[in-house]
Amino acid sequence: MDTTFSQAAWLIPLFPLAAFLLLLAFGRSSRMIGVLLGSVSSLAGFVLSLLVLIEHMTKGQHDYQYAVKWIDTGSIVFKAGFEVTNLTALMLVVVTAVSFLVNVYSAGYMKGDERISVFYSYVALFTFSMLGLVLADNMLTLYVFWELVGVCSFLLVGFWFSKPEARAAAKKAFIVTRIGDAGLLLGILLLYWYMPDHALDFVRIGNAFEGGTGVIAASVTTWIAILIFIGAVGKSGQFPLHVWLPDAMEGPTPISALIHAATMVAAGVYLVARTFDIFQASQTAMDIVAYIGGFTAIFAATIGVAQNDIKRILAYSTVSQLGYMMMALGLNSMTGGIFHLFTHAFFKALLFLGAGSVIHAVHTQNIQEMGGLGSKMKITAWTFGIGALALSGIPPFSGFWSKDMILNIAYHEKPALFVIGVVAAFFTAFYMARLFFLVFMGKPKGERHAHESPPSMTGPLIVLAVLAVVAGFVQTPWNDTLGNWLTDGAEQENGGGGLVMVISAAIGLLGLYMGWLVFVKGMISRDFVSSRAPWLVRLLERKYYIDELYEAAIVRPLRALGGLLNGIDDYVVDGLVRAAGGAAFLIGRGGTRMQNGQVQTYGLITAFALVILIAAVALRRFW
Repeated sequence: MDTTFSQAAWLIPLFPLAAFLLLLAFGRSSRMIGVLLGSVSSLAGFVLSLLVLIEHMTKGQHDYQYAVKWIDTGSIVFKAGFEVTNLTALMLVVVTAVSFLVNVYSAGYMKGDERISVFYSYVALFTFSMLGLVLADNMLTLYVFWELVGVCSFLLVGFWFSKPEARAAAKKAFIVTRIGDAGLLLGILLLYWYMPDHALDFVRIGNAFEGGTGVIAASVTTWIAILIFIGAVGKSGQFPLHVWLPDAMEGPTPISALIHAATMVAAGVYLVARTFDIFQASQTAMDIVAYIGGFTAIFAATIGVAQNDIKRILAYSTVSQLGYMMMALGLNSMTGGIFHLFTHAFFKALLFLGAGSVIHAVHTQNIQEMGGLGSKMKITAWTFGIGALALSGIPPFSGFWSKDMILNIAYHEKPALFVIGVVAAFFTAFYMARLFFLVFMGKPKGERHAHESPPSMTGPLIVLAVLAVVAGFVQTPWNDTLGNWLTDGAEQENGGGGLVMVISAAIGLLGLYMGWLVFVKGMISRDFVSSRAPWLVRLLERKYYIDELYEAAIVRPLRALGGLLNGIDDYVVDGLVRAAGGAAFLIGRGGTRMQNGQVQTYGLITAFALVILIAAVALRRFW
């Protein structure tokens, strides 16, 4: 067999792993070694990933799988290996490309940090984990890397651990995503129990559920799909497990771009796509995915309108866009979900890195304290504007094509979700207009001497801006290249997208125009809503009080229960142990005093014992 790049794909995650191990051993000796190792390892992974993708696009390369025996107990055998498909080849390029640009960008953003080598080691470990997750050929190894990705997220979100907010955000992210991970683990166990030969590899899973008629009972299939989706809900920040993602913005901004915009949060969408055959075998599960995604899209978009932290606005935007992806998957379009994942990775990474450039210049994250930065930071302003237009779904930017495809599918399959998607698109365009105009236009606020970021930061912005413009052309209403390539033509294209395309573009432009009227021209008062419905503004500012609800209904009762159990452990269980030990100690101490070697003591004890014996006999006879 001829050697192919797919056969060498196992090397791709080893590059960042090697960087992590070297940084772990020698990183603290030099501040620049982290930048060098992180950038070179991610670049090497990107080049090989690109070769794998080109091979799959140009040569009609078949899926490649290789596995070795991992656990063999006689009756139970688990294998570990890697599999390269069209989907995994695309994801490898997305992960390594964004990772490389973030590594380069971080050289400028994290320049003054004393733990920069530790930062790069964490990024390398995360990149290794995400690439391992993408390449995993079975559910068990995927779950191992899934958990490792969660650990890396905890380390990176809490990187500035001296800040109480960062520590709290890291713990919150870890705990909330564990809820989803528990669901995923149960789904894997249920799948293992019912699959023929207890197979967990994706090839045999696909064969077992091929064509939507699985070998497993329909009710069991539904539960397996729902449990897997719970795992995806946790990682991809879908309602109701979305609460960790906005708080995760306490981590360094490059991490927001890498983990919480382009890779880790997309892992949930990737998981559903990777196990898509299971979901297709259960219409109930597909409906749940679609409606949870649609609700999350509009839910997060409305919250984003009322936020003032530049990174939190983008965080809620991420939650909303992930909802679009889930909605597409639930509507039986893997192409729509993955296409939006693909374009979103570039324009959202661009927006986060652009936000980092702004924060680096003005040292605040409150957009109400910014203004007039467009004239001082022209590269950041232009590239951020491109990202905002792509996110708002304005043609011909990439976000328009991928969002339009999802809306077109919803229009034909579930009109209610189409309406939800259109309304969410309007809010998206409006809050991005609000963000851009308040930050880059108008008059500067305060004594802020902003200046453009260094080339190490603006370079990745320019590259991502180009990708945000051109990435959408891989799939248009007149060009089904990506869909045919991903699904081998198995997906049916919904025709008649002209009306939806016009509505999609018009609603995005309307949102931008409304933002311009409010925040530039002042023709509509900024207090128009707050003066008439202050309760609504407070509701959105407090994020529908979901955090407060969880605090009252879950956190406090669990904390009280934990305090009660801790008290029982301290005062009852440990109390009995301490009482038994104390009694033994007192008995032993009394024994040592009696056994002191003095004859008179022994005589006194004997006489005392004789008196007690006589008294006991007398009492017994009396009674």
